[in-house]
Order: sequence, then structure tokens, then C-alpha cells
Amino acid sequence: MPPRLAPEGAGERLSKVLAERGLASRREADEWIEAGWVKVGGHMATLGQRVAPDAVIEIDPAARTQQARRVTILLHKPIGYVSGQAEDGYEPASVLVAPAHHWAEDPSRKPFHPGHARGLAPAGRLDIDSTGLLVLTQDGRIAKHLIGEDSSVEKEYLVRVEYTRGEQLPEADLQRLNHGLELDGVKLKPAKVSWANEDQLRFVLREGRKRQIRRMCELVGLNVLALKRVRIGSVVLGKLPVGQWRYLRDDERF
Repeated sequence: MPPRLAPEGAGERLSKVLAERGLASRREADEWIEAGWVKVGGHMATLGQRVAPDAVIEIDPAARTQQARRVTILLHKPIGYVSGQAEDGYEPASVLVAPAHHWAEDPSRKPFHPGHARGLAPAGRLDIDSTGLLVLTQDGRIAKHLIGEDSSVEKEYLVRVEYTRGEQLPEADLQRLNHGLELDGVKLKPAKVSWANEDQLRFVLREGRKRQIRRMCELVGLNVLALKRVRIGSVVLGKLPVGQWRYLRDDERF
């Protein structure tokens, strides 16, 4: 049965009806609707929806127990997905936030709710041809902490490379990767770059310019074969499988 909607332009906003019924403040109501915890006539409600005065409204018990708590998702992004909005026919990584891809060993033990997949924004990006840790969050404070102008959170990457100018990257060029390069006329912040093994570099950055690592490598004659982000702040990718996700635990901090 379709939800009891008011005629277009008539009726009252659902959040106002919830407040008038004493079920929540209007702000709480909007948060509950956004989180997917409100149904009208058995159908998921939408922000700004207008309903008839006698509409049958259901509220998921989770709304009252968790107060529309915003979630943060840690995803092991595969190659072939974009970090943000869909582009050039490629799907956004957020489509993977579904029960079928929820890591069975998620230590948070938090049950999935459809509202957890709504309103997720990437806090940082990974190129379509890169893999590793991608943070998707409903919490603007976390996004600002990770990608705001003043953010100094470290991001660690493992980068498999080949040298195109000889047998071995000169030590002087390794030092340039650490500090001394510029992109688009702007000097890069100091980085920590070292060999993880004979064909893989470890990059630790405190900034995230577009395709920064690949462009840095080009400047010193390195060709990037594979790039994987393994850590953001103190949160590590760990054993999370490619294409799967887990919740940020309550005790984890970036």
C-alpha cells in the first residue's frame, strides 16, 4: 500500500508531524529520516516529504537507542571504482556498502542498517586505478579532520614502481621525493619516502594533491605499477579484504 502522502504542495512536512506528535524534535526527526529510520505507510521516508495528518508513521527502535548516530565506513577500495560521484561510466565505491560486502570479521559487531549506506561522503580520495583504505563517513567532523585545509593526518601508501632512467633510483632523487619537489608551481610538504623492498616504496604524506604520488614519481623517473593505501592516521587497512568494508570502531581514532 503506498504511503499516505499529501497532495503536492499540501500537507505538512513529516518532521513537523513527528514533532507535533511528540515523537522527536524537528532536528531529530530530520536526522532519523536521513538515517533511514522512519517509514510512512510501510515505505522509507525521504527528507522534506509531506504527509497527510493521519499518515501511519513507523520509527525504527534504533532511532531512539542510537539517536541517529552517524557512522563511518572503512572500505578496501578495488581498482575500477571512483571515490566520489560516478563518472565516465564508473561506479562510486559507496555502492559496495551493502550487506553482501560487509566483512564477516568486522570487530565492531555492529549490525547493518539501510540508513548506514545513505549520505556517505568520501573523506579523501583514491584514484580509480588505486586500491586500499577509503573512508566513507556521515560525520562532517571526521571529514574535516581528515581532509580539511588544516589537516595534518598521515596517510601511508605502498607503491610498486619501476625505474625508467637506469638500473637504480639515485639516492639524491629519493631525497627529493622526501622534500624538494613541487607540483603546479607549489612546493610539496615534507614527506617520508623509503624503500619497503627492492621494487616497492613506502610513502607517508600529510597532504593529498590530485594523483600526487604518481606525479611525484614521474618527476624522478619512476613509473607506478600499483598503489595501495594501508593507513590513515592510526587506523590501518589490516586484513580487510578487497571490495569489503567494516565500521570504524568506537575506540578507533584517526
